[in-house]
Order: sequence, then C-alpha cells, then structure tokens
Amino acid sequence: MSMMQVSDKTRTLSLVFCIVGFLGIGGLHRFYVGKVWTGLLYLMTGGLFGIGTIVDLIKISTNTFTDALGYPVTKN
Repeated sequence: MSMMQVSDKTRTLSLVFCIVGFLGIGGLHRFYVGKVWTGLLYLMTGGLFGIGTIVDLIKISTNTFTDALGYPVTKN
C-alpha cells in the first residue's frame, strides 16, 4: 500500500493568505505554495479581478488546491 504524497504547506495558512487577498494583497497564498508566476499575476491583477481568488478559496476549502509540485495542500 503506497501513501499519497501531500504538500508540506498547510491548508489553514493557505486559506488565511487567500482571505487576506480580498483585502488587497492578492496572490499571497500562491507565493506561499511556490507558484511564483501566478502569484505575481494575482498581485498585479487583484487576484484576477477577484475571480481567481474566489476559485482558489473554493479549491482550498475542498482540498483540491495544489502546491508548485502538484501535491495537494491538505495538512491543517
């Protein structure tokens, strides 16, 4: 039986950073998980005009958000 790899980043902190994105610092959650280029894009566009941040918020809440290596961010 093999164990599925998960990210060393925490879901809780990703969620906090994502929520802070609504306050004007979009993309922090993406920088945190190592997605630098999309973090910059979110930072310059206000989280893709809020839509990308909402999508990421849903993905983090449903345990489908991944880090830069593709591992799910599921640890609390």
